[in-house]
Amino acid sequence: MAGFLPRFGPFGPLTPPAPFDEFGIKETRPRLAGRRAGGYDLVERMEYLYVRVVKARDLKWSGAFDPLAEVKLGSHTCTTRHIEKSTSPEWNDVFAFSRERIQATFLDVVVRGKGFAKDEFVGRHRFDLGDAPLRVPPDSALAPQWYHVLDKAGARAGEVMLAVWFGTQADECFPLAVHGDASIAVDAKLAAHIRCKQYTVPRLWYVRVNVIEARDVAFVDKARVGEVFVRSRIGGQVHRTKTCVSRLPSYGWNEDHLFVAAEPFEDHLVLSVEDRVKVDKEEIIGHVHIPFKEFERRWDTRPIRPRWFNLVRPEGAAKIEKFSTKICVRLCLEGGYRVLSEPVHYLSDVRPSARELWHSRPPIGLIELGIHSAFGLSSMRTRDGRGSCDAYCVAKYGVKWFRTQTVVDSLAPRFHQQCYWDVHDHCTVLTVAVFHNCQVGDKGGVVSGDPVKDVLLGKVRIRLSTLETGRIYTHSYPLVSLHGGGIKKMGELQLAVRFSSTSTLGLLQAYARPHLPPMHYHHPLPIVHQDALRREAVALIAHRLGRMDPPLRRECVDHLCEVHSHRWSMRRSKAHFFRIMAALAPLFATLRWFVDVCHWRNPPTTVAVHVIYAILVCCPNLILPTFFMYKFVLGLWSYRRRPRHPWHVDTKVSHAHAAHPDELDEEFDEFPTKRAPEVVRMRYDRIRSLGARIQEMVGDVASHAERARCAMTWRDPRATAMYLLACLFLAVTTFLAPFQAVALLTGFYVMRHPALRQRLPDVPTNFFRRLPCKVDCLL
Repeated sequence: MAGFLPRFGPFGPLTPPAPFDEFGIKETRPRLAGRRAGGYDLVERMEYLYVRVVKARDLKWSGAFDPLAEVKLGSHTCTTRHIEKSTSPEWNDVFAFSRERIQATFLDVVVRGKGFAKDEFVGRHRFDLGDAPLRVPPDSALAPQWYHVLDKAGARAGEVMLAVWFGTQADECFPLAVHGDASIAVDAKLAAHIRCKQYTVPRLWYVRVNVIEARDVAFVDKARVGEVFVRSRIGGQVHRTKTCVSRLPSYGWNEDHLFVAAEPFEDHLVLSVEDRVKVDKEEIIGHVHIPFKEFERRWDTRPIRPRWFNLVRPEGAAKIEKFSTKICVRLCLEGGYRVLSEPVHYLSDVRPSARELWHSRPPIGLIELGIHSAFGLSSMRTRDGRGSCDAYCVAKYGVKWFRTQTVVDSLAPRFHQQCYWDVHDHCTVLTVAVFHNCQVGDKGGVVSGDPVKDVLLGKVRIRLSTLETGRIYTHSYPLVSLHGGGIKKMGELQLAVRFSSTSTLGLLQAYARPHLPPMHYHHPLPIVHQDALRREAVALIAHRLGRMDPPLRRECVDHLCEVHSHRWSMRRSKAHFFRIMAALAPLFATLRWFVDVCHWRNPPTTVAVHVIYAILVCCPNLILPTFFMYKFVLGLWSYRRRPRHPWHVDTKVSHAHAAHPDELDEEFDEFPTKRAPEVVRMRYDRIRSLGARIQEMVGDVASHAERARCAMTWRDPRATAMYLLACLFLAVTTFLAPFQAVALLTGFYVMRHPALRQRLPDVPTNFFRRLPCKVDCLL
């Protein structure tokens, strides 16, 4: 397939990326409905032999047994789950065999019992593959039928219901099918971890609890001065107010507590009023459980009415006569916010929580992703003395996450899966990650009693706004892994991406709208709360997706949501610094060019600049048109060098190729640290040294800003008097002299010949540097 990136070395591309071929012709009017119904036009057509084992009946065997069905095709064998002690079991399992790997002409379905010897079985049926029909969606599903199974003597031992057909990956049974042509035996337990699935992320809400006051707070000791606070809890999220000390039975706080909740709401809010009896002892005065149906929903800034709730004494607490403590709170579900479960620069969906607001952002397009294959994957385990890898991909965009099947025991897996999403804002990011499935193994994903985490092989991010409408991008993206030992190329992932627009006007109007819902600007959330809320949102998503079958593991959710992006990293700090330098490189180049002009290093260029400057000063109405025309021509000139493919992970931009091993070890260290004290001391001293340099730079900037302000504050009376006299002189001069003459003299003075210059700083610079600043006030 044409259009792939060149091979990558361990530290980046060995050769400059070459432009690629388009996998498809640019379409002016994409037919989205046809794509949704039909197909798989971004990936190759893969043919499979599907075997659906539905059930069996009237099985004959002497004694009780746990029946299961075994499907054999040449050297490949896979089994259904077993049904305990039944002669009419129902399995309804589907198996798929890649047609290019089929070397047999017959398919054997063997019914046997769990724990039977290798040569023992209840009955067997042989199916001729030449009789298997071909089915292509949208054809109706093939109806299964009963077949007789024969025992060793050739006598009938019951019946089994089967359906056997040839189909493609577009078949609706493909996500449920167990790929039986793997090199290892596939059973029902293993099948749960390798199936292809689509996951729907639950709708998240911000929960705001405004704790106002509590009244009629009573203590066992009536003479006690209470130190009262309120603790609020939703699931594992806990907040508490400040401690309020009062001799009155009323206590006030007026504090906001923010939580994250997911639909359907399973938890409830628990409010408890507690007394701080001692430094290390707290007693619950009363508590109340409030279900989410009691919460108001809002998606604007309208006020929420306060409500009073009666508290209940906890069981086992000392009895208080006439206990009538009440708490006043405001409760609401904030539907006007977008719950941020990922960094803002990696957002894949910007719609608010409330569906009532979704009409303001209708779909403006469709993004289609074809996951072709991966090749050159690193060996992650050893089977039969050779390297092996069990890879699968997870694609994340919006509320729909797609997981491909796990290709067992292959360093060049072929997925050929296609998925699509509605796009409501094209300034979003599609993320595709490749993982090694550690649940496929001899120990079932458990080592020494602890579960084994799936290993990230690499990630690809595609920003939709960088894609042309209707064009198919086919590319081979490098999979780069960063760990404490450095960076390593884990292979390459072959993708095809197409972004289709349903409304060109809506696409252009999106650039004028705010990126986030209006509530983020009308009532912004505190920065200190955003990181904690994002961690809770990721935990909720991981919890809900972990309850699906098969579960999407927590480590996959963490990697896709970039849960560790906020951690301190010397490498990432350097990368951001070099990004700033690269972004400002044109400005620095322009300043260097202007310095060369002022020093007459190229006399013809300097003379031309003098002439153009004189023309613009004499005709000031040409300044803005000239500037914008220059930008227009420069943009047209850059069109021929426009990017031909989406961005991919770059080790140089990430500053991973030059990162010190100790910096990488620090980046992957857990919080709190588990390193030796001497290592922590060394790293702390290094951060102090870096902080000192940053501190000095910030201090210099502050000094310059303070000097600019002190010129008018009479802190230095002589300097301020001289500055005011200079301002008066310039005011009179610029009033009497023509503007063009002043501008020409100023410009020609700045660009004067080197023979008229001196090495010492000029008078304004000397004057500015002598102004006072507040550095004298520092301790």
